[in-house]
Amino acid sequence: MITKRQYVEYLICTIGNYTSSHLAAHLADVSHDVVTDYLRSEHLTARGLWDLVERLIQDGPATFMLVDDSVQDKRYSQFIELVKLQYSGAEQGLVRGIGIVNLVHSAGHQEDFYPIDYRVYAPDQDGKTKNEHFSEMVINAVYAKKIKVKRILFDSWYVSAENLKLVHRLGLIFFTTLKSNRMVSLSKEGGWIHLADIDWTAECLKNGVRVKLKEVPFKVQLFKVVAIDGNIDWVITNCPDETLTTQVAQEANDVRWQIEKLHRGLKQLTGTEKCQCRKGRSQRNHIACCYHAWLSLKVKAKVLEKTLYQTKEDLLSDYLRTELATPRIHAFMPV
Repeated sequence: MITKRQYVEYLICTIGNYTSSHLAAHLADVSHDVVTDYLRSEHLTARGLWDLVERLIQDGPATFMLVDDSVQDKRYSQFIELVKLQYSGAEQGLVRGIGIVNLVHSAGHQEDFYPIDYRVYAPDQDGKTKNEHFSEMVINAVYAKKIKVKRILFDSWYVSAENLKLVHRLGLIFFTTLKSNRMVSLSKEGGWIHLADIDWTAECLKNGVRVKLKEVPFKVQLFKVVAIDGNIDWVITNCPDETLTTQVAQEANDVRWQIEKLHRGLKQLTGTEKCQCRKGRSQRNHIACCYHAWLSLKVKAKVLEKTLYQTKEDLLSDYLRTELATPRIHAFMPV
């Protein structure tokens, strides 16, 4: 028999190899079948994640919710359920994998952030789109979790008219980006124009311009944010503050990159992509345990005042010191 605690602690301490057979090889009287049976029989969900993080988040009107998705790369897997061909931002193209839509709570730039909800993107099983997962998680956060956040950040994938209207209706302030081919209107007389065709005067570059989006009943403030390398982000917000500047909008939107840290950490520190079990339920349970492992590393890292990566690397320090002092395998030195 194996417990969730044992499996989570295995994900925390193992390096590189996250397979069931590797765990079984390092537990007394536990076979590979015992581990796979555990993963197949449990029914772990995102609700368990919320139960763990609810007391950890620093909630309030000045905090943020962040939404983004990540693909767990399974390009060499032919028989794993939930795997489908989908776009991966990390790969900048299509890849076979398991998609996850994440909802993260952030206390702000350079402050703590925690995942509070997630959804496995499995349209062949539940028929739901990523945008439907988006709306369900946001509604649940506001009404069920009673999150006090007033600002929400997400990328251009989720800038549908329905999502914008939902967020606005919930009384949330959004900061997000438009794709460069999006059409906007400055006035009824001017019709619809491309973002680049707007007359970006010095005043507009500093304070943005008020524009109308198709099928959205309210106007938004549009900002042209130019990076050092020349890349352009078209940031929009429904914030009613007329004194809002491009710099402030950019700083708010930049908080969204914390969710990329979560995606990297889940993959590199807990092995979300590494489970080889074929059943969809086994993959879901493994993913749920990965979130628990990431959170455990996060809590310990805060106590140690270290990064999550340093905290995990420290697990090898005692072993390395011992081996260097009294190596069990000596360097071969011919006489």
